[in-house]
Amino acid sequence: MRQFLFIDDLSKLNLKKDSSLMLALTMQREGIETYIFFEDDFAVQNQTEPYLNCHSFTGSLKEDDCYVAEFKVTGTKHLKLEKHDIIHMRLDPPFDSRYLRYLWMLDHLVQEGYQVMNAPRGIMLFNEKLYAYRQEGAVPSYVGKSLALATRFMETSSAQEFILKPLDLFSGIGVEKISRADMLKRFAAKVLELEGPVVIQDFIEGVYLGEVRSLYFKNKELGTILKKPLAGEFLTNIAQGATFARYDLPDEIRAKCDAIALELAAYGVDWIAYDILGGVITEVNITCPGLLVEVSYAYQENLAKKLIKMI
Repeated sequence: MRQFLFIDDLSKLNLKKDSSLMLALTMQREGIETYIFFEDDFAVQNQTEPYLNCHSFTGSLKEDDCYVAEFKVTGTKHLKLEKHDIIHMRLDPPFDSRYLRYLWMLDHLVQEGYQVMNAPRGIMLFNEKLYAYRQEGAVPSYVGKSLALATRFMETSSAQEFILKPLDLFSGIGVEKISRADMLKRFAAKVLELEGPVVIQDFIEGVYLGEVRSLYFKNKELGTILKKPLAGEFLTNIAQGATFARYDLPDEIRAKCDAIALELAAYGVDWIAYDILGGVITEVNITCPGLLVEVSYAYQENLAKKLIKMI
């Protein structure tokens, strides 16, 4: 069973802490035939068996068996895809027209009987933020570009500060904390900047105590961490200085994560990363779930090995 990881160009990745590279290196070390391929390597066609331009690689993990010490492409092959092979969709968002095109192409392979993880149709069906907003007890949220409806949403809220963010980006990109007095003016400008609907949410003070990231694979919790922002900051992005440590999910939250994982499994969505704030699930990440390196480090265990066994 060969594994093919569809990833962004290496120049776009933080090689040291990239979940896909950690997974690829661990697969290779476990004796699994593993390749990576990039956007320029991928094509589909009808009336013929599918081939992939893919790349062999070499590299190593650091002594902690989590962070990547070295990763280098060593060669290129033109391989016919077999039905027992697995393609891992590991392109980072934004979920734009470019992203959608690759999902369509991957879905073409699925309809021909080939395996893709996470399933392209599952990714297409569930927006990572909107799906979380449907959950019971979700953070009060507005998604749209109408100034009149945004005004009405804010009138129903007692919050004095709000979060303004894109609907389709990742890693805290474009997220802003805005006061009530400045919100509508900034909202109108954000709509123009992003050329479409944006998200308004009540700001949750609990973020200063940390945000939870929980990784699930095939309905099972792989591991969970608590990310704490720098003093005076509200973003819990580790790349921007947030600290992290192992965290035990409360039973009530775990039950909610378990239920979502079970529902999404029916759509071929196996790998999920939950963002949890103030006891509420705020995002259900399924496009390219990350932080496998950091969660593994917190557990002092290479959790990619568990993921591989589940595959």
